[in-house]
Amino acid sequence: MSSPAQTSDLKRPESPAGLAFWMERVLAECEHAAADFAADPVHDLRVALRRCRSMADGLMAMDPDAGWKQMKKAGKKLFSSLGELRDVQVMEEWVHKLDGAEDPAAQALLSYLGSREGELKTAAAEALRQFDRKQWARWARSLPRRAAKFRPGSAIFKHLALEKWMAARELHRRAMRHRSQVSLHNLRIGLKRFRYIVENFLPQQHLEWKDDLKDLQDQLGEVHDLDVLWATAVRIHAFPDAEARMRWHQRVLEERTKRVAHYHQRMVGKETLWGVWRAELPQGPEIQAAALNRLRIWGSVLDPDFKHADHISRLALELYDGLPGKETAGKEQQDEREILRLAALLHDVGRSKRDKGHHKSTFRLVAGMTPPLGWTERDLRITAAVARYHRGALPRAGQSAMAGWSPGERKKILRLAGILRLADAFDGMRDGRISGVDVREQDGMLVVAAKGYSARERIAEQIAAARHLLELVYRRPVMVKAMMVPSLRLVR
Repeated sequence: MSSPAQTSDLKRPESPAGLAFWMERVLAECEHAAADFAADPVHDLRVALRRCRSMADGLMAMDPDAGWKQMKKAGKKLFSSLGELRDVQVMEEWVHKLDGAEDPAAQALLSYLGSREGELKTAAAEALRQFDRKQWARWARSLPRRAAKFRPGSAIFKHLALEKWMAARELHRRAMRHRSQVSLHNLRIGLKRFRYIVENFLPQQHLEWKDDLKDLQDQLGEVHDLDVLWATAVRIHAFPDAEARMRWHQRVLEERTKRVAHYHQRMVGKETLWGVWRAELPQGPEIQAAALNRLRIWGSVLDPDFKHADHISRLALELYDGLPGKETAGKEQQDEREILRLAALLHDVGRSKRDKGHHKSTFRLVAGMTPPLGWTERDLRITAAVARYHRGALPRAGQSAMAGWSPGERKKILRLAGILRLADAFDGMRDGRISGVDVREQDGMLVVAAKGYSARERIAEQIAAARHLLELVYRRPVMVKAMMVPSLRLVR
């Protein structure tokens, strides 16, 4: 809940991300809150916990380390317990602000809230006792080191912010249509999530937007506070008569209407903060590029040899560009090319789970991801299927990775998997020796000239086996040969 006169003495961290600061601050604020669970220490501890958990939300999109989820879960029970207590404390502040303590309805509310506050302080004390501070201290050392890999203000965080902006913008449209308690509450949450990404990861934008974001969130938060206060007063039968009920309702409605009007004035119309914020976030092709970069970073964290994946992606795209008979054109072809690129970049992420059968682990990991803005769930499932068949048994009916596709999609998966399988074989020794390929049609065959290839080396046998899927797809032989590199003559 928001307080009608909320202040905090929390210092802002000097670091743009500040995870170490806020994780250490959680431990310090635990000590402060434990004394008597007064309103200010409870608020400050919730702020510190919320900052840590919201940073984990953002970083989990790129870093799949289990520590983020564990840290979030560890703080959730304490955060929720403190949240109920904070709600009661804020309602007490609102009662004093809306009417004098001598009012019978106010007395009834304060009596109920005082009793409830005592119960919730006991529950919060138990939640704090169960909170594992030693484990939190260990995360406070390890997780900031992981967070340091990601540069605040970069395109990936702007992409994350755009996702939250779009979600909040849609909630805004719904709220302005319905003006219901539920829609305004959902809008507050959506705007809060956008604010968290900005304040945690976009220092320049936060500097420019922080006052507006806080103002809007406070206004919507107070609308929610008033809704909860009114519902509580009705539920406990706080009003001695109809006149008192009407007077309180008018007072609550007056305060609520002022805040909704303030939000409407700032956020509805042609020139609003929505446009200001959107102008600073990725546009057009930048969205797809940032999404791919997010997925690439996610893969690089999991894959123990990402240099190999990077090399395979280049070879796979050279094969794709040289092969004939593409059935797509324009944007559809570009999307297909990006699916191949991503499948190549992620094809070995399953090695983080196990080495034997890692291609199956890769399929599960990629198919289970939440698609970033610019990618669809179906795109990622196709990517997962293509990556699944970079090695191992050939695709066939009855396998889970091949289930649920249209004939056209199955054909696409087979073709892209055939390309990836051959590209992966070219770097089977993981030494980057084959540095480039060129594809030609010749005498009814597909001839792949590979720079650095030699038919006398052991890798030739792997390549010969890997080309089989591509031969089935194209229904013609695939011949791999060494690329002839012209010798340089000295000119005297």
